[in-house]
Amino acid sequence: MGMSQEDLQNLRISYKLGELRRSDTAPRPIEQFDVWFHEAVKAECDEPNAFVLSTSLGDEISSRVVLFKGIQEEGLIFYSNYDSPKAKQMQSSAKVAANFLWLPLQRQVRIQGIIEKASAQLSDEYFKSRPRGSQIGAIASPQGSVVKNREELEEKFKSCELKYQGLEIPRPSNWGGFIIKPTLWEFWQGRENRMHDRICYRKVGSDWIKERLAP
Repeated sequence: MGMSQEDLQNLRISYKLGELRRSDTAPRPIEQFDVWFHEAVKAECDEPNAFVLSTSLGDEISSRVVLFKGIQEEGLIFYSNYDSPKAKQMQSSAKVAANFLWLPLQRQVRIQGIIEKASAQLSDEYFKSRPRGSQIGAIASPQGSVVKNREELEEKFKSCELKYQGLEIPRPSNWGGFIIKPTLWEFWQGRENRMHDRICYRKVGSDWIKERLAP
């Protein structure tokens, strides 16, 4: 292996870019997230809307990176194939976790919550806004299923491309949005000596309780 155990153990970064005081955070976590997300976009972080989504099925837990595509008062929206393994896990257990990491700002946001399907209207509107190739891909790809080879996928894509040549492409019924409705948010700002700032919002009834956590 190219890196020794000692080299790995000595990989460290000193976090000095900012601080997060409880008094400076917004009253509601969705507002605080909106501020931080726009700062991540302004800072030109790579894929600022990418986040790790964790789901479960029984004792099996899975994580993957997906793209956040909308924000509502209720929570965060992303889109997927409804027949995919992650969608089946979310149908089995609506509890999910998400994590955004914006390294250039030395920040991360951790979320726990409940997943629900977005409205058909919202899914239709977003599907229409997608590039045509992405629309065809949503129909052609049996997401998460075993395929023989790359050629099989490309043939499925070409077949769909020919089928809808010159036509408007309708959103397939097995593709659409999900909304994560958070019950917990944690905003993490890296600080020196691993004394990081962690501000947590917990939902109690319809209210949000804001607390500082030890690093």
